[in-house]
Amino acid sequence: MTNIKELVDFPIIWSHPVQWGEQDAFGHVNGTVYFRWFENARIDYMNRIDSEVTMHAGRIGPILATIKCDYKRQLKYPDTVHLGTRVSKIGRTSFQLTHAVFSEQHQAVAATGDSTIVILDYDSGIPQRVPDSIRTQIAAMQSSPNQNE
Repeated sequence: MTNIKELVDFPIIWSHPVQWGEQDAFGHVNGTVYFRWFENARIDYMNRIDSEVTMHAGRIGPILATIKCDYKRQLKYPDTVHLGTRVSKIGRTSFQLTHAVFSEQHQAVAATGDSTIVILDYDSGIPQRVPDSIRTQIAAMQSSPNQNE
């Protein structure tokens, strides 16, 4: 894994070569693609948490509540991005993931974003408390060096 100083505080880094088809008519990566990248990084982060609250376990699981992206540089093919993900805040029923998209071509962060995940009872639609087991694992991941090596 490339040792990127801009991503040193991110325990999970998801790398992706920019695809030709991710560009739009203006010749740069389309804005919606960043949200797919955030999704892949979010899933990678969540898959590292061993919990009874998962997307596959049953009626209680995570759901995306909000997402945003701040674009800083245009990305074009060819390039490789490294997307750092970390938890920036944990509330009673939700937690926020912060993302940073580092471009090898620019040698800089090209975008940042946030995703808020709510633990939801899918049957009732009522948010549930983030379990202690998830809080403990997030704390362990956040205090460990990069998990991708």
